[in-house]
Amino acid sequence: MRVEESFIPVYGVGETTERDLWRAGITHWDAFDPSAVGSTTADRIQAYIDDARESLAAGDTTFFAEQFPSQARWRLYETFRDNAAFLDIETTGLDQYRDDVTTVSVRLGGETTTLVRGQDLTADRLRDVVCDADMLVTFNGARFDVPFLESAFEVNGLFDRPHLDVMYPCRRLDLTGGLKRIERDLGVERDRPDLSGEDAVRLWREFQRGDDGALETLVSYNREDVDHLETVTERVVSRLHADIVPEDCPL
Repeated sequence: MRVEESFIPVYGVGETTERDLWRAGITHWDAFDPSAVGSTTADRIQAYIDDARESLAAGDTTFFAEQFPSQARWRLYETFRDNAAFLDIETTGLDQYRDDVTTVSVRLGGETTTLVRGQDLTADRLRDVVCDADMLVTFNGARFDVPFLESAFEVNGLFDRPHLDVMYPCRRLDLTGGLKRIERDLGVERDRPDLSGEDAVRLWREFQRGDDGALETLVSYNREDVDHLETVTERVVSRLHADIVPEDCPL
């Protein structure tokens, strides 16, 4: 679902009204017919469409992050997917003030970049790999990855762009647990299903003791997280689209 097919950001337009518009053939901003709703709602919809068109043409993705309700932010994905940055980090623990970020993987434009602590993981490199993305996609990143990175590298503002934390759309589909469990539920297979977050901590410690192979495994594990996050996002967004669009709707 593209943003041009959504009317739910408009005050007074809920999912029921939106479905009625779709059923009436108003499945795109260009097809909006003011006579389909009351005059006040029509004025609000038209004002939103005018602002949204201007923002989309200008590449202002922040506008849509602000306008769409948080539970509907998954709808931004199809529009901005080509320049979405999938991000995942590994750390030495769960405390952003005491523990360290060890690796950061970012998948953007079909390519995955991994930054390693003590090598190329710096604030400048983070900005380089994320700054041009139209949106950010994480799993539990709103509570973990983003605050951890902001605390560790003082990159406040870097992540001020639409952020789709896929954990929450997953919950709407009764897909619960961690990313790896959800991958299994969706039929996504891992090369190393035996590895976990605890193993990531262990691997980093082994690397610090001189085991270069441990770092190679850790990097591979972290990269697989973001690669699979893209697959999970695609499948979850597709399911949510099917759930909200009526069968008799041409959308």
